[in-house]
Amino acid sequence: MALKKVAVLVAGSWGTALARVLADNGHRVQLWTRNPAQADEINRLRRNEKFLPGAEIPDGIAATTDLSAAVRDAAAVLFVSPSSAMRDVARQAAAFIPRDALVVHATKGFETDSLKRMSTVLSEELGRPEQQIVVLSGPSHAEEVIRRNPTTVVVAAKEIACAEAAQDLFMNDSYFRVYTNPDIVGVETAGAIKNIIALGAGLSDGLGYGDNAKAALITRGLAEIARLGEAMGAHALTFAGLAGVGDLIVTCTSRHSRNWRAGSMLAQGLPLDEVLTRMGMVVEGVRTTKSAYVLARRHGVEMPITDQLYAVLFEERPPGQAVEALMGRVKTHEIEEVAGEARRGRTPG
Repeated sequence: MALKKVAVLVAGSWGTALARVLADNGHRVQLWTRNPAQADEINRLRRNEKFLPGAEIPDGIAATTDLSAAVRDAAAVLFVSPSSAMRDVARQAAAFIPRDALVVHATKGFETDSLKRMSTVLSEELGRPEQQIVVLSGPSHAEEVIRRNPTTVVVAAKEIACAEAAQDLFMNDSYFRVYTNPDIVGVETAGAIKNIIALGAGLSDGLGYGDNAKAALITRGLAEIARLGEAMGAHALTFAGLAGVGDLIVTCTSRHSRNWRAGSMLAQGLPLDEVLTRMGMVVEGVRTTKSAYVLARRHGVEMPITDQLYAVLFEERPPGQAVEALMGRVKTHEIEEVAGEARRGRTPG
């Protein structure tokens, strides 16, 4: 494969880790940041200490604060900005991105006000068909990818040729394996909503409820993700794959998970504002809880875990009361709930 110039926007933890994958694959990587001090740290010291402390940035990555220079002549542009900033970053970059450049994003969340998926936001701002936008997702902590730990992800696009082009760009034989999937709705929905369940897992662990409770939360959380995803047009099998159960497991069980850490702090009684201040980085699950809460009502889907986390985050419900509300729900049949409710025209609970 011919070596390419790839622009990565922005230089957070995940953007930096994926930049390393691209550089290891021999590509010339332009990593964009708004922060001149961060660009200087990456270029001079080969470090990005705020986001990936102790990790070494390879020489194949050059940081810049000049967005036009970063994306001009790029064969591919990778957007890894927070969901809240995606539209603004895409709007600024749109005029400079070559028309034939591959566009990929690796952001897990919805636009808060519009509730749109990131591929839709990029399509609108870049003026290109949504079916040509690719999403990269799956169980992949930046802290492990930057150290070349074995990782497997999925790239999804409605046009499979675009997904295959992204697969060729990112995949290598040593530590980063990439599968393709045509179900971009399912991959984006799973990647966003698993952050809500990870908040709940951190909250459960912070309350000392143990492994039984967390296993139940992950399992029932996956059911919620699949219900909403299918209502939005996703394929059920996507949620049994890397972007679904794979990403859910790693985010709910790892010390690297920002959402898990935030949930654990909430369980200790810290107010949400203080939790977010202490984290110092974006916790996508907080915004996504708002989005999923509204989307569930829009699509007529029952999401009890999401409802209770919404109450904890935004209505000051004590975490213990939220757990009691979940445990006290009306009894139901698990297999009937998973497989039979849709056939009878009722929303499962």
